[in-house]
Amino acid sequence: MTSKSLRIWIRVHTWTSLVSMLFLLLLCVTGLPLIFHEDIDRAFGQRAIPDTSAAATTPHLPLDRLIEIARQARPGETVRFATAVRDEPLWNMEMATSVESRKLTAIVTVDARTGAVMRTGDRIRSPPMQFLRDLHAELLLDDVGMWILAVIGLCFVASIVSGVVVYAPFMRRLDFGTVRKTSRRVYWLDLHNLSGILLTVWLLAVGLTGIINTFSEQIANHWMATELADMLGPWRNAPAPSKIISAQSAIETALAAAPGMTVATVAMPGTMMAGPHHYDVFLSGNQPLTSKLIIPVLINAEDGSITDMRSLPWYAQALFISKPLHFGDYGGMPLKILWALLDLGAIVVLCSGLYLWLARLRRSHGNAHPSEFQLTQKGATDDVLA
Repeated sequence: MTSKSLRIWIRVHTWTSLVSMLFLLLLCVTGLPLIFHEDIDRAFGQRAIPDTSAAATTPHLPLDRLIEIARQARPGETVRFATAVRDEPLWNMEMATSVESRKLTAIVTVDARTGAVMRTGDRIRSPPMQFLRDLHAELLLDDVGMWILAVIGLCFVASIVSGVVVYAPFMRRLDFGTVRKTSRRVYWLDLHNLSGILLTVWLLAVGLTGIINTFSEQIANHWMATELADMLGPWRNAPAPSKIISAQSAIETALAAAPGMTVATVAMPGTMMAGPHHYDVFLSGNQPLTSKLIIPVLINAEDGSITDMRSLPWYAQALFISKPLHFGDYGGMPLKILWALLDLGAIVVLCSGLYLWLARLRRSHGNAHPSEFQLTQKGATDDVLA
């Protein structure tokens, strides 16, 4: 690598790291409890637990009966969406004043075996987890925060790539795992380089999935405006159905058309996701690795036939896959613990990088051209290798 190329790569690594440093520390700190958000919410009583009076083998009630129970729990309201809680005999019913309304009024959780209402609330997350989620996802700034984090995510990815380009060739000169203790700065430099190299793949995965998640609202809106609109288009001017089939028969039809799948969510007729003429049954794989692969199935609400069934486009599938990958939701508690340890490792990388930059900045005060940070070929090499 030439002196000029090395100088450019070091500057890219330095400034993309500095731009994203404090934001990334915030994201790592807030992301740590979010990895365990379900467990923390359950501890706060925010997550419903199944009715302990029923045996695990008890057959489930029809979905229509569960919907009616939810409506009885919230008089004057109706169910817009029914979402099955994965691996538990529970359904979350999203309530609204009308099926066309986009304003959620409550979530009623019903045990599918007994019909018992296990919880009623206006949100799934506990207040502490909701605050951390909003801070992590949008910096409490709504859309503005999302765009800021998207830029930070791009800087982060550039920082990782440039860091590998700059440090990997020099790290080959040292035995793997070497952390020299000749001085405090050398110790932190080797620790930064080693932890960064060890975490490179994970950091890239988390960084890229974080960028994708930042655009989740835009991705969902684009899918609705294109794919979903195309699916519902032929019925746009059709007369209202004279009768509505049961929700249970709709999900049975959808499941029969997709063996090996399970019900994730059912959008009721009249909602923005189904239109007035259909149920929209969203199916997912029944294994951990396929559980985020979603297939929407449009069921004619009048005669129960399938009118459309298609896989989500690549960009929507990328979103559904990236969400659990970002927080390590694929493999239960063992993967969550691994993700937490990797998150702590990322904090070490960030803190050591910040320390090295501050140490180098202090050394540059006596230099005639401190803005260059001694980035000659020799100076750059010395700065990397200490």
